Amino acid sequence: MKVPDYIAKLKAYVPGKPIEELEREYGISGCVKLASNENPIGPSPKAVEAIKEALKDLHRYPDGYNYLLRQRLGEKLQVSSSKIVFGNGSNEIIELLARTFLQEGDEVIMPSPSFLMYEIMVQAAGARPVKVSLKDLAVDLGKMAECVSGDTRMVFVNNPNNPTGTIVSRDAFEAFLDRISSDVIVVMDEAYIEFVRDEICPRGLDYLDSEKAVVTLRTFSKAYGLAGLRIGYGVMKKDIADYINRVRQPFNTNMLAQVGALAALNDDAFFERTIRLVHEELDFLYEQASKMGLRYFPTQANFFLIDLEQDANEVFERLLSRGVIVRAMTAYGYPNYIRVNVGLPEENQRFVEALKEVL
Repeated sequence: MKVPDYIAKLKAYVPGKPIEELEREYGISGCVKLASNENPIGPSPKAVEAIKEALKDLHRYPDGYNYLLRQRLGEKLQVSSSKIVFGNGSNEIIELLARTFLQEGDEVIMPSPSFLMYEIMVQAAGARPVKVSLKDLAVDLGKMAECVSGDTRMVFVNNPNNPTGTIVSRDAFEAFLDRISSDVIVVMDEAYIEFVRDEICPRGLDYLDSEKAVVTLRTFSKAYGLAGLRIGYGVMKKDIADYINRVRQPFNTNMLAQVGALAALNDDAFFERTIRLVHEELDFLYEQASKMGLRYFPTQANFFLIDLEQDANEVFERLLSRGVIVRAMTAYGYPNYIRVNVGLPEENQRFVEALKEVL
């Protein structure tokens, strides 16, 4: 069997184990999962009801064009529906961008550490990832601009950045765009944009009609609570969307995902409750970390980093034995840091109590 060298060298994405498996391994029950940046409230109730109603139509193929969701989302975002591409999570849009526009020898600039799928999708297309280290835990746009070469075809800007929760400023982003050729696709990954509180944060949609090729990625997994349905989207210039639609599978988003996303998009009460809870509980967790004398890093997402000043993997294991799941940041180059996403108040309190015990 012959496999291209750039595929053979790929490192597969390793997802976290499901709660049920961890509970079985450790002989515990009633775990609190604060590791995957999920919506602490759960899914939108309107989405659940819409999905129940749609179950009777499972023998039908889904709408390959996402017509109803496309129209509603276009209205909400105030963009032409022809500029929206839907995917099996926003990470599929990353894959489609790579498959459509990259070839062997091309370079793609990305922050590091950041979302692991950038590197995987770029390498799978035969292109070369060019990783630029963060500066003070934030995406270093100046350094990324310096790395642009004649072989650069794409740049990823994760804003807010995962795993650090930091953002770039509007002024910095516009100065960055001024240095980038219109032939280079700038991908603004905004999976956590709904949680941002800082007004200096740019939005990719504001640059949709500029001369630069800015693609904005968003998802229904986080603020809308539909991670299990896998549906996200990209907003881009019409010609970019047209090329991607030639490559994507005709039924890449399933019927239940479409129905659930449409209902969640219309559930303003659920959305507002989610944002309010995340902000309130972040402030609570900040306060508790300060009381424990821990250094934490304020975030613009629904997760944040804590510096434990000791081996994060060991603390992760001790927390897990107490039924609290967080994410150790060793694989991201921060061996003493853990990443914690906001849970329900009682879950956050349990995390705080467990962390006090293990420290």
